[in-house]
Amino acid sequence: MAKFSHLIDLAAARFGGKVLAANDDFFAPKENLLKPEAPVCIPGKYTDRGKWMDGWETRRRRTPGHDWCIVALGLAGVIRSIVVDTAFFRGNFPSHCSIDACGVAADADADASLLTSGEAPWQPLVGHAELEGDAQNSFAIDDPRRFTHLRLNIFPDGGVARLRVLGEALPDWRHIFAAGKEVDLASVVNGAYVVDTSDRFFGEPANMLMPYPAPNMGDGWETKRRRGPGHDWVVIRLGAEGTITRAELDTAHYKGNYPENASLEVAAVEEIAGTVSADMRSTVIGQWKPLLEQTPLQPDHLHVFESGLATGTTATHVRLNIFPDGGVSRLRLFGLPTVEGRRRAVIQLLNAMTDTELYAALADYCAAPGWIARMTGARPYSSAAALLAAADKAAEAIGPDDWLEAFRHHPRIGERRAERAQSRLGETASAGEQAAVSVADQHELEALASDNRAYEDRFGYVFIISAAGKTAPEIRAALTARLKNDAATELPIAAAEQRRIMRLRLEKLLG
Repeated sequence: MAKFSHLIDLAAARFGGKVLAANDDFFAPKENLLKPEAPVCIPGKYTDRGKWMDGWETRRRRTPGHDWCIVALGLAGVIRSIVVDTAFFRGNFPSHCSIDACGVAADADADASLLTSGEAPWQPLVGHAELEGDAQNSFAIDDPRRFTHLRLNIFPDGGVARLRVLGEALPDWRHIFAAGKEVDLASVVNGAYVVDTSDRFFGEPANMLMPYPAPNMGDGWETKRRRGPGHDWVVIRLGAEGTITRAELDTAHYKGNYPENASLEVAAVEEIAGTVSADMRSTVIGQWKPLLEQTPLQPDHLHVFESGLATGTTATHVRLNIFPDGGVSRLRLFGLPTVEGRRRAVIQLLNAMTDTELYAALADYCAAPGWIARMTGARPYSSAAALLAAADKAAEAIGPDDWLEAFRHHPRIGERRAERAQSRLGETASAGEQAAVSVADQHELEALASDNRAYEDRFGYVFIISAAGKTAPEIRAALTARLKNDAATELPIAAAEQRRIMRLRLEKLLG
């Protein structure tokens, strides 16, 4: 397998990629940059503004400066290569370009106004680089961080046909795990990709992993007609190590060219430095175990396998075998990550986040600025145990002002909104921890609200308690007892409760 042959276009419109803003697109609209098809030239075609061009083209700049365009990636991930395609732009291509990237939280206000402001956390990926006209200008990227947005700067003006952002999808596993549902471990959206295949003559096997239904036969994996012995196969690296409980194999649109039979095998391969090398080990010495025995298929049909799957089999890789050849539209492999798979996914995500995105993520666990700064500086985390140890060490090092800021991110017991805005994950965590309080009767809730006000009047901050599993009467009893403390005694107690909340939330994230 060639290095990086598994990469996908993270900016592709089919994944939700879109152009958010550009300072100018006078001659040709910015949206053309992400069109899936190759650019074309139509001689003699003109608009009321000039020659029709299949790309993004700005007017001739007569003032200092340069033109720019901002793209929201359809899939956040680690970028390995960027292609600035100037096809058919010959006398009107930019002389140079540079590219910046940033990573922001999923529920942040990442609109054009934020990303065009001076506060946007842009990081340089490609410096001031010369471009060639009517060419695919490719730039290798060596940056391990996870990005969500890209800014293409062109100097001083001109036209670019297409922008391709090749990389490895890295989903926000925190949101996926919080949903508590089975995951399609083979979806490209969840970081799965094709490692190797016997044949890709008519269709790329990576098409099987796409999140949307195939529109036609050209959007699946189809092999050439086999004229000798053997069968075709494809190896898929799952987004996370897991146990597969349901498989869906769709032969939609394949009617006279579907496989007669199919089987599934799994292997659990220890990850080593670099996912590509780990994949090579899996194809050479992977210990394949049956997941689905060889089974007849039907044309143009969605096959769902549950009871026929081997149970309790852990997998990092799956091999789909088709007999003898043919086409498969989609392959879905649903299941739950193992504890170790979940932990590896979380650690990989936290290590890859930009400082800006990590700051927002860590605030869901403890919003003390000093704690977050120390946690950011402690990266990379080598394991789940290392993450928890770093969290405890960072908590021991911060002072009263940090704890008071952390308290402002918690709603009052019995309420939903905090003084500081919370993320969706933070709101969900608070609601879950107060689940036992939410079923209290109205009289109990009113008494709790009165006690909350008395506490805040006395100490100047919201009552903090690790509420998970505690009823309203239990919380009221603790609050009443703590009202007897003086300020110097109470703050360390509240800080200790905040530490318990932080620890419980991190442990829940790690499974």
